[in-house]
Amino acid sequence: MQITITARHFDLTNAIRDRVESSCEKLSKYFDQIIHINMILSLVKNRNVVEMTLHASHFNLQSEAEENDMYLSVDNAIDRMEAQLKKLKEKVTNHQKRAIKDNPIYAYANMFERKKTADRRRMVKTKRVMAETMSVHEALDKFENIKKEYLIFRNFETDRINVLVKKDDLHYKLIEP
Repeated sequence: MQITITARHFDLTNAIRDRVESSCEKLSKYFDQIIHINMILSLVKNRNVVEMTLHASHFNLQSEAEENDMYLSVDNAIDRMEAQLKKLKEKVTNHQKRAIKDNPIYAYANMFERKKTADRRRMVKTKRVMAETMSVHEALDKFENIKKEYLIFRNFETDRINVLVKKDDLHYKLIEP
């Protein structure tokens, strides 16, 4: 991430430069695809104005703050940019989850309950699980570390979805379609 700091109508001190750089580094925890940050610090009629432009992959964000103190205006601009980045990350994450669910690697587990009066089935619960590709031995090793009663995975040898079910402490059941 590259940070460019421009000072207009005043001399930029090392303390302000350090404050801006440390504040901008905090933004990478919200969105790791930040390419460039451009900060313009200016002094206009005894008011400190900070204009911030952030360039990320496929996105450009801007924030602006105006205060009596330069440190305060830098903090306000960073806070506004944090809010925009959180919103952007949530939007991108939701979009990616929707794309993952349409992926054929996704395994669908449905539980059905038969009504006593009619022959129709009613869906009770649908769970979408990302099936990891692994061998049966790797699945057994991973299954010992988790507390669920089942593990859905894609068998490396057969390239099919398998389910490993825990019967008791020593016995497991492997379901292969």
